[in-house]
Amino acid sequence: MSNFWRAVLKTFKYRLSIFCTIICVFMIGILWGGNIGVITYPITEICLKKGTFTIWLKEQINKNNQKISDLNYSLQKFESKSNERFVEPDQSLTSINSAAMTRELKTLNWWQSLYVWALPLAERYTPLTPFGTVLFLITFVLVGTVIKLFFIVSHGIISSRIAQYSAMEIRRELFEKIIEYDVNYFNQAGVADTMSRFTNDLSILTTGLNIIYGKVLREPFKMFVCLFLAAYLCWQLLIVTILLVPIAFLVIRWLAKSIKRVVRRSMEEIALLYGRLEETFRSIRVVQAFVQESLEMKKFNQTNQACCAKAIKIAKYESLVNPMTELFGILMISMGIIAGTYLLMSERTTLFGIPMLATPMDTGSLIMFFALLAGAADPARKLSDIFTQFQSASAAADRIYVMIDRIPKIRDVENPAMMPKHSQLICFENINFAYESDRLVLRDVSFEIKFGECVVIIGASGCGKSTLLNLIPRFADPLSGAILIDGQRIDGVRCRELREQIGLVTQEPMLFNDTVLNNICYGHLGASRGEAIEAAKKANAHDFIINELSDGYDTVIGVLGGQLSGGQRQRIALARAILRNPSIFLLDEATSQIDIQSERMIHDALKKFKSGRTTIIITHRLSAIDLADKIIMMSEGKISAVGDHDSLLKTNQEYAKLY
Repeated sequence: MSNFWRAVLKTFKYRLSIFCTIICVFMIGILWGGNIGVITYPITEICLKKGTFTIWLKEQINKNNQKISDLNYSLQKFESKSNERFVEPDQSLTSINSAAMTRELKTLNWWQSLYVWALPLAERYTPLTPFGTVLFLITFVLVGTVIKLFFIVSHGIISSRIAQYSAMEIRRELFEKIIEYDVNYFNQAGVADTMSRFTNDLSILTTGLNIIYGKVLREPFKMFVCLFLAAYLCWQLLIVTILLVPIAFLVIRWLAKSIKRVVRRSMEEIALLYGRLEETFRSIRVVQAFVQESLEMKKFNQTNQACCAKAIKIAKYESLVNPMTELFGILMISMGIIAGTYLLMSERTTLFGIPMLATPMDTGSLIMFFALLAGAADPARKLSDIFTQFQSASAAADRIYVMIDRIPKIRDVENPAMMPKHSQLICFENINFAYESDRLVLRDVSFEIKFGECVVIIGASGCGKSTLLNLIPRFADPLSGAILIDGQRIDGVRCRELREQIGLVTQEPMLFNDTVLNNICYGHLGASRGEAIEAAKKANAHDFIINELSDGYDTVIGVLGGQLSGGQRQRIALARAILRNPSIFLLDEATSQIDIQSERMIHDALKKFKSGRTTIIITHRLSAIDLADKIIMMSEGKISAVGDHDSLLKTNQEYAKLY
């Protein structure tokens, strides 16, 4: 629950909205209890007796005068006895009765002054006929209801505003944290679970925040107003009514823990469902090509059935909430009705010898007491309706804040050093790396690259080439060893300063659903249109952009550049990296999935662009060797050979065989 309250704390910055919410809740509660009071007591005590406000006030004044006279007589009698020489054995009891009579006398005097003040107003402004009084009361209730509905609508809008703005802040914080995660997190965990937390979990949490400032704030206050008025009528009778509340609380608490546990598991199943969908849809070509639709359907059904089973289990617990709440509510109201009716019919003021009333209760007060209990039961029922949503929000908050609290593996040191522009040497010193602790991917890798060199790293698939390249921009950190650029350890400088000097082109070019121009400028957001076009020319992309795309540089290329061919996407990705004008240029299998013509165009572009910067090319195709000043050959996570093409061809049989 603590994580949910962390989310609630986010709402406190909207103080004005919270204040307006409290005002709305206060007015709703007052009007809720007030309407119940107007409907029950005045109609019972005035209208059903064919009276008017004026007649009723005069009767109350006369009754109070008689009661005040009787109490004054009793007090005078007590004072005369207290002045006698001999003290009665039950003097302490008499003193208690005297104190009670004094308090009752003060109350009667207060009400008497109120009745006397109200009588002229009633004579002047209220109807003089019984039916007119009924119409007056009904009109009063209708006006009160309209005002109450206005505050209910206002409260709903304001509470939703608080919840949505707070959710926006949490969503921003979550995105800000996740975007700093190390790349390997997404490679290992995938994106489906993260997407589930952004969508399903955050939606549930938003509903919970809305409930906090909605029903959770409104319904208890409505209940409080009703219980307060009931306590004013007879607090002793109210205590008898709510004796079962502790038992109800224990039952609800048990249900809360059970529901939260099941909801958390349900969210995990939904995340698995997202993962299944993502995997299938991304691999739809493979699925259809190998005619495995039935297999994917079977796997989807298994996950889908697991989600359904969890939802049914939630429904089972949820179905217990309302019956339990209703049962305890009926039991408590029944106890109140039995006790109150007994006191009214027997005209007694005690129950089992316990004082309950100073004077016998009249019919109107008892009916109003029952109506107020019913008025308190309705908010309790509504609170039980949102019980599962509240527990779901708590579970969602736990899942979201796990992501927010996660410390990225790749982060800056406390006092990072400045990193000047690369101009000397990149040095790998005894690098060991593993994705899993028991299996090394890189073993004692050491080599140097001088500034301005173009190095081609080759080797069989799985030998660690791409892993080695990912260490340079600190997408991952080695288990041991160090990478130095111009003598500076890269884990001692800011990641931002390091990566600003790097241009990267990957095997699968990741483009955005935006224009060609904006995709190129992603490498340097401050670049002009002319600079972007110049970069496209250097990447041999300008001609197809102008001649083959409908809107040229303003063409929207679709999700992941889906409207372009592989070679076109790769050249736009190359133009993006060229526009960055990096001092370190990294290409990871950048030409492995494109046609020969596109590969030649990219190589022609690289021949011109690689001068004046350090270039590292990962490839398993030897067509790139004519770009290389030095070739590094890898095998099973180790450096097996280093040299230029001619020397390796003469001295290394593995390279000669590969060539």
